[in-house]
Amino acid sequence: MKTCDASGMAMIHRLFRSSFGEAPDLVRGVREGDNRHAEAIADHIAMLSVGLHAHHEGEDQRLWPALDERAPGCALHVSRMKDQHLEILAQVDKLDSVLPAWRSTASSVHAAPVLSALDGVNAALSVHLPDEEANIVPVMEYTITKEEIQWFSEHGRKATPRGYMWPNLGLILAAQPDGGEEFLREELPAPVRLLWRLIGKRRYALYRATLTGV
Repeated sequence: MKTCDASGMAMIHRLFRSSFGEAPDLVRGVREGDNRHAEAIADHIAMLSVGLHAHHEGEDQRLWPALDERAPGCALHVSRMKDQHLEILAQVDKLDSVLPAWRSTASSVHAAPVLSALDGVNAALSVHLPDEEANIVPVMEYTITKEEIQWFSEHGRKATPRGYMWPNLGLILAAQPDGGEEFLREELPAPVRLLWRLIGKRRYALYRATLTGV
């Protein structure tokens, strides 16, 4: 019998695929010396980095120990996930280290290392995310409790930088194949859904405009 619904994992993974996937084009869209635009894109990428760090930190702290204890048959998969996390961490740390120089100069010289680091992050995610969805999420649904799933969600939300709640939610919704209706319905309480429609949706549109320069 299932102990939880872990479909939210795939929803969050779509955020990382979509947002890190478009990040190189956003960087390339910044004109040489346009510091204001570079700062907006760098802040956006930094937010994604924080979110990915938090997502994997939560798994490292709570998910792998739980699976080691409750699903020993999954040990090889868990070991592989840990190794993949280390590779992703190395790539994200590289990204974090090169962003400040580009943020402050908006120069093509400093954009090149950012683009290289983003390629590394995207390559690592392209290996890890489908592997986790295929081999870990199904096991979670028979070993992890609803309360634990809620902890993972809260851990991720708490990591969202101040002032980025609506942009982050907008990115999650935009990454979903149905435009985010299932996420709104299943993952968020009614008051937040209402606030999204009254306030958040407009703020997200403005945020997107700062990223694309439109």
